[in-house]
Amino acid sequence: MTQPSGGRRRRPMNHEPDAVIYARERAGLTQLELAERCGISQQLVSKIEAGTRNATPTVLTRMASELNCPLVVLEAKRHAAVRPEPCGQGAS
Repeated sequence: MTQPSGGRRRRPMNHEPDAVIYARERAGLTQLELAERCGISQQLVSKIEAGTRNATPTVLTRMASELNCPLVVLEAKRHAAVRPEPCGQGAS
């Protein structure tokens, strides 16, 4: 597994970058306008949308509020692990 520069492993994102972009564009806001409304820098919005920085729960909540979007839409989707059926126990 390749590690990003600095030797640190990437943690899973708290948000879905594409969902943030979609919601911002639907709201008709630029990155700068969203940043100003959320009290963060435009650079941080850009990095959140690019998936290179993780949005904290507080920032993600502010973004959802400013975008008039349910928080769950912006949150990362956690996929449940699917367990395969043990051999020989399938339907007859």
